[in-house]
Amino acid sequence: MTFPRINLHIHSSFSDGKNSIEQIIKKSLKLKLDYIAITDHFTDSWKSWVSKLKDNIKIEEYLNTISNCQNYLNKNDKELTLFKGIEIDLSSSEGFIKKYIEPEKFNLMLFEYLDTFEAIGFLRDIIQFWKRCFKPLNEFPILGLAHFDPSYFIHGNLDILINFLKENNIYFEFNSSYSTYYSLQNKLFFEKLKENNIPVAIGCDTHNIKNLDNIDEPLDMIKYYNLENNFQILINKLKL
Repeated sequence: MTFPRINLHIHSSFSDGKNSIEQIIKKSLKLKLDYIAITDHFTDSWKSWVSKLKDNIKIEEYLNTISNCQNYLNKNDKELTLFKGIEIDLSSSEGFIKKYIEPEKFNLMLFEYLDTFEAIGFLRDIIQFWKRCFKPLNEFPILGLAHFDPSYFIHGNLDILINFLKENNIYFEFNSSYSTYYSLQNKLFFEKLKENNIPVAIGCDTHNIKNLDNIDEPLDMIKYYNLENNFQILINKLKL
């Protein structure tokens, strides 16, 4: 089975990335990637220094820059699909997230630092808040976990995590920058993903265009765990 070339986790100079969004697009075209997402950091936690997305003005500038690139790709019939994304730090305050993140403005949202059952509850409350405010729900952004470490849950009640991912259609990211997270010690987690048809994706946590296409190892691991169908579920969502 041949899959499209995907990197759904890329940082630009709007956070701690080294390159502009325009430079990322140019390099992605050269590398013949099929789907990419710009997912700059959003946070007011201890790591707030990594992001410029701290108010509505800067967020709108970010989104407009991506929109301009999307328009360029469409008008010139480029074979690259670009998504407006963001990486939300779950160590951020609830008020900060609810104040500035409007899900209807994004195609894709990643969540980082889901590492406790309390964090699941925190994220569940935020998603429910968004869904009460956002209509229609069939256009809700694609949701994913950024560089998620299954070992935090593998020896606890794994079913609570799996049910949460399934209920909210949240994908697991095979991230080439965190290859230990898809090691064999987490095999049970991947078996649960397969059993419950939870989507999986590929992201490189790219901060420099030199590693925009580090996608071979994640794809190999998706195949190793027999998660091709789960990957196809995600691809079908991207096509929509």
